[in-house]
Amino acid sequence: MNIEKLWDKYKDIIPYGVFGVLTTLVNIVSYWIFAHPFGLSVMVSTVLAWILSVLFAYLTNRKWVFHSEASTREEIGKEIVSFFSCRLATGILDWACMFIFADLCGFNDVLIKCAANVLVIILNYVASKLVIFRHKG
Repeated sequence: MNIEKLWDKYKDIIPYGVFGVLTTLVNIVSYWIFAHPFGLSVMVSTVLAWILSVLFAYLTNRKWVFHSEASTREEIGKEIVSFFSCRLATGILDWACMFIFADLCGFNDVLIKCAANVLVIILNYVASKLVIFRHKG
């Protein structure tokens, strides 16, 4: 199979992987900065990191991963609401993992953050592909 056929087959997954890794880095690095140098609590740091990473993810996913065709204010507004709603659902999963395993159980917060992000990335891709950026037609 040549590169062009591979690209056609995986044209959403490859850039999603790249921007997913970058989004995860935004999430983990910003979490660490808020939690450690700034000394904020695990939960506050998790929420702030989530906000930054979701903003980054929306901008990159819309343009470079799923090539959104939304152009009117109404279409873009619906897309944003849908994106943030789905991300809120997976954000709650992330927060729950951090609360249970880092706060209550005392496991290493950065390791738990990394593990939770694996599950979140998979669920976010499915939501983006099937709900948020699905192409009409």
